[in-house]
Amino acid sequence: MNKTAEKQALIDKIVEAIQDVKGEDIMIFDLSKIENSVAETFIICSGNSNTQVSALAGSVEKKVRNDLKDRPWHVEGTENSIWVLVDYVTVVVHIFQKEVREYYDIEELWGDAAITKIEYEF
Repeated sequence: MNKTAEKQALIDKIVEAIQDVKGEDIMIFDLSKIENSVAETFIICSGNSNTQVSALAGSVEKKVRNDLKDRPWHVEGTENSIWVLVDYVTVVVHIFQKEVREYYDIEELWGDAAITKIEYEF
C-alpha cells in the first residue's frame, strides 16, 4: 500500500471509530497544501461530556490498533478529557467537548484548508 492509500485508510478508520461512539460534527481538514502545517490532515469532532470524549479517543486508538496495527505517536488531554489530541504524525485527531471546541474555534484557525464535513448515515 502506498503512503496516500495508507493515510486514507487511517482517516477512514478514525472516522469509523468516531461514528461508532456517536461523535458529532466530524470534519476533515486537508492541510497538505498549507505551508508549515503541523500535519497533513486534522480530524476534528465533538463529544457531549468528558466521558464521551474519553470514549471517542479510546475508540480511535483501539480500532486503528486492531485493524491497521498502528499506534499513535502521542496522545494528550486524557487527564480531563475536555480536549483530547491523538497524533498519528500525518493525521492528528482533535476530540473536543462542544463548548471547548466553540471557544477555540479551531475551524477558523485552519479555514484555508480543504474541509470535508462528514454527514451521518443513520
